[in-house]
Amino acid sequence: MKRRIKIVDTTLRDGEQCPGVVFSPSDKIRLALCLDRIGVYEIEAGIYDTGTEGINYISEIMKLKKQAKISVWSRLNAQNVEESARQKPDLIHIGTPVSYAQIYNKIGKNKKWIENTLLECIQVAKDYNIPITVGLEDASRADVAFLISLIRLIRQQGVESIRLADTVGVLFPRRAWEMIREIKQTGIQVEVHEHNDFGMAVANSMVMALAGADMVDGTLMGIGERAGNCNLYEFVHGANRKFDSGVSSLDIKKAEDILKSIMTGGKADDPSDKI
Repeated sequence: MKRRIKIVDTTLRDGEQCPGVVFSPSDKIRLALCLDRIGVYEIEAGIYDTGTEGINYISEIMKLKKQAKISVWSRLNAQNVEESARQKPDLIHIGTPVSYAQIYNKIGKNKKWIENTLLECIQVAKDYNIPITVGLEDASRADVAFLISLIRLIRQQGVESIRLADTVGVLFPRRAWEMIREIKQTGIQVEVHEHNDFGMAVANSMVMALAGADMVDGTLMGIGERAGNCNLYEFVHGANRKFDSGVSSLDIKKAEDILKSIMTGGKADDPSDKI
């Protein structure tokens, strides 16, 4: 019997960071409902931002979806987590810088600040009774000892899963395998999020799944910031020989057709595209 891995689609969030790609609220609803129909386990619907037009699209997706879990991405900020929680998603991803390059140079903080602020954010989500995934940003350049220490800390708070993010796309398969084996020793569920800067996103995702990752992120057509993300079709097409992903590569191709229509100015239908 094939081991089950869960597919997380981040086309609506990370995919929209692709240069030249902008989704309207109706586009996002259309794509989300398509992904829901084809059996994607989780759809990352975007970032809840009170300054953005169409902020109500998340609640519309929540109302119309049938089976997929809907997640929103939040910064490591208690107010942002609360704003996200008020939308009543199924899950909140809390983006948490973990490499020293990001902690000390990018945001000018230290490890203790990361730990304390993350605990504060976790408590906010608990107050709203919404599960979270802690997104370990730039994990591929982080000190593994710090990662494991942080994972043990959040497990004590009831957090069950982390997103291991190769934020700048520097992993290669051997190290990708090693990281999963090291982190899985903590007992945490691991979601992997690969970028394609060296053309290794699909290969790394496959190796990490083989090493024990529980969830794999991807985007339709591999769109995303810089060189893009793990191409969902390519990953599923290969992975379904070894795993049960719950999604067929043929259905992903049909979803890509809807994305292409949107990207070329096609009219967003009353979200009822047939797959």
